Amino acid sequence: MLYDYLMENYGENTPIFVSELDIEGLNENTLRVQIKKMTDAGMLKRFDTGIYFIPQKTIFKSGSTISAMQVIEKKYLKNKDKVCGYLSGYMLVNMAGLTTQVPMVYEVVSNNATTDYRKIMISKTKVIVRRPKVSVTDENVRILQFLDLIRDVDVYSEEEGDDLKKRMLEIMQKMDITFSALEPYLSYYPKKIYKNMYETGVLAGVSA
Repeated sequence: MLYDYLMENYGENTPIFVSELDIEGLNENTLRVQIKKMTDAGMLKRFDTGIYFIPQKTIFKSGSTISAMQVIEKKYLKNKDKVCGYLSGYMLVNMAGLTTQVPMVYEVVSNNATTDYRKIMISKTKVIVRRPKVSVTDENVRILQFLDLIRDVDVYSEEEGDDLKKRMLEIMQKMDITFSALEPYLSYYPKKIYKNMYETGVLAGVSA
């Protein structure tokens, strides 16, 4: 019964957080016993403490696996069909193409954060989880992520001068950013963001 429930509600290769399971007729102890039995039988695989998944069959005996990024996305970035967080920090700068260095730590801003700042480990991956200054929504996530990028660009970016300006304007255009959209959120950021906006050409490149 439990396996069928997990397959129907999660499917294969999707992180399952034991702490979030609330199944009628199964108390916490019984649930954990059943999880262990299915894990021993190979029906479930343990990714990390309290995190499991139904493995997809492959040509390899060990079966499929999941990544830390999948766990981060499910726990901190998406709440069913709604956005509830985003990647920030070094990872964001790398995704924007402003650095070639691969970050050793994932930084996440999420409505699901329980504290303003917390360091955790997901398997062997270091993750910093921050609580947002304003609730993250589908409507404002790209604005907040872009402002985080501007805030950190002087620290993390390998680009500078005209190359940096060109790249930032390309990002703005791709994200369809306007100054009127940024303006309501600027007060949540340190004053240096205005300096970074000026030096990267953002103030000149964003239309009202």
